Amino acid sequence: MGNITLYGFDFSLYTGRVRSYFIKAGLSYSERATNSRYFWKNVLPACSGKLTLPTIETESGDVIRDGAAIIDHYEEKGGHQFSPVAPKQRLLSLLFDVVGAEGLLRPAMHYRWDFPEENHAFLHLHFAAVMPKRPDTDALAEAQMQKMRDACQRFGAVPDTAHLVEALYLELLDKLNAHFKTYPYLFGGKPSIGDFGMIAPLFAHLGRDPKPLSLMQQRAPHVFRWVERMNRAEADAWEFESNDETYLIDDTIPDTLIEVLAQIAIDFVPETKAASLCVNEWQRDQPEHTEVPSGVGNGIGVGTFKVRDTTITAVVQPYRFFLLQRVHEFFDSLNAADKDEVEVMLRACNMHEVLNLRIDRKIGRRNNLEVLL
Repeated sequence: MGNITLYGFDFSLYTGRVRSYFIKAGLSYSERATNSRYFWKNVLPACSGKLTLPTIETESGDVIRDGAAIIDHYEEKGGHQFSPVAPKQRLLSLLFDVVGAEGLLRPAMHYRWDFPEENHAFLHLHFAAVMPKRPDTDALAEAQMQKMRDACQRFGAVPDTAHLVEALYLELLDKLNAHFKTYPYLFGGKPSIGDFGMIAPLFAHLGRDPKPLSLMQQRAPHVFRWVERMNRAEADAWEFESNDETYLIDDTIPDTLIEVLAQIAIDFVPETKAASLCVNEWQRDQPEHTEVPSGVGNGIGVGTFKVRDTTITAVVQPYRFFLLQRVHEFFDSLNAADKDEVEVMLRACNMHEVLNLRIDRKIGRRNNLEVLL
């Protein structure tokens, strides 16, 4: 039985989520790009031909596509070691996973693609490194980068919204900084599924590309320390008085975390509302096991919503609801008293509407793809 092979890139948002999980779980892995004959011949067919990052070969040679499915696999094997047991912490951990994977794509794409003077050389180096080695490698890299710039606009990061995207992100950085000044991770001294969700945008794009990296280091150094911490096997919490690698006792949710969630809710809730209408319209006439589009910028339409008097039109990705249904399923499993406590908490951060933002049909997995049930 060998090591795990992780197919991904340093600059890939979703690869960072799984890489961080492997590091913290102490799993032995090697990371490779997808530009090998072996990958195209042996791995991609096991993904039903769908190329998205990350994809892995397990120790026993099985192929798993998609970060959530990969982490699910090892959480099951490892006894759910990064899933808090307490109701409020568990639900928020699942919610932060959605936010990281879907809710922060707009600032992640904006700060990567809308600052070419600061970022272009860095990004070109990385995109060219994973292209076929041919005379036109640089041109191929530029073409792929242009596709990503176009995707950035599909997420609603356009000149008319740039001021809002930046304002919301800077406010979020400030609130995250206040939280990580006091706590090493979201829920205390140990990372959670929510931390791994949040590291996806906050490392590969916002904590690594030159423009947003310098912004994070200067404005939110405690967030940058969390980014470092999430990529190290040890707890790396030397600046904190307590070295307990545990979640906060008594299902405690710090006020600083409520502030973070209230900030996220400003655009996450209205965008999810708009997206739910679009997904329900799309899925109404789709047959069972229809593949759900996934991957950056791949959606089934657009949603339009207003945030602080600014109208945003953004691509709708049903994958948001594949993750959000985990929040709903966990909430539905709680007893009445725990449900009441969760609702009170979510009202305090203006996230309570998320509990009712459900699409008409479930999304499951079949043949390594997300599909309608």
